[in-house]
Amino acid sequence: MSTALERWIALRKHLSEDALGGPRVLKLSWVINAQKGGTLPFVLTLMWATDTWTTTAWTYLALHGSYGLIWLMKDLVMPDRRWQTRITFGGALLSFALVLGPYWLAPILLVVDDTQQPAWLLVTAAISYAIGVVVMMVSDAQKHFTLAARPGLITTGFFARVRHPNYLGEMVLYASFALVAGHWIPWLVLAWVWLALFLPNMLGKEASMSRYPEWPAYKARTGMLLPRLRRPAPDAAPVAPEVAASRPMP
Repeated sequence: MSTALERWIALRKHLSEDALGGPRVLKLSWVINAQKGGTLPFVLTLMWATDTWTTTAWTYLALHGSYGLIWLMKDLVMPDRRWQTRITFGGALLSFALVLGPYWLAPILLVVDDTQQPAWLLVTAAISYAIGVVVMMVSDAQKHFTLAARPGLITTGFFARVRHPNYLGEMVLYASFALVAGHWIPWLVLAWVWLALFLPNMLGKEASMSRYPEWPAYKARTGMLLPRLRRPAPDAAPVAPEVAASRPMP
């Protein structure tokens, strides 16, 4: 792992866990779950406050709101150990202000601008959301239960062609929210999260996975987020002289 990446991850860790100092009395999962689970009532309140009851607003509510509920179920059944870290109140505030809170800019802009999207775009967003949720949830479940039974490198299932399918799924489903919102700011928020959080996380994970002997071959045949169009050709096994000599002439 590069020095710059290590420093950035260390800075992120400090800001989200120790900012402003003080006792670590909160779990990071509590902050995340509050935002995820609070999305449905938050968006519904926005719609009520602005008297916005368009099909586009209802669609956004259904997509982003249901994702929050799905996240809570996921955390209940297969909690991620990373989110069990204890953090300070300052860390909770910065986690919300810099990452979780900006996700809510999409519904705010949608109701303020009274955005109304065509039916084909809403259908496209719904399909993208469904695919993203399935990829994220199933790959997270595969990782959680596989590592619980057998720690090591996962190279099958959703991980057979892509090294980070859980991140891919989350990116696709959040892109569906930005698509419905129809504004450039949600896309800017996603770019910030993907580049500042997701990419360093994936690079850090790959640095950790590189300790496994099978890592070089696995990396060569997979893509980070998308499957490789062409798999590397396997090395041809040399033919033993005695075997070659025993073959009949054509």
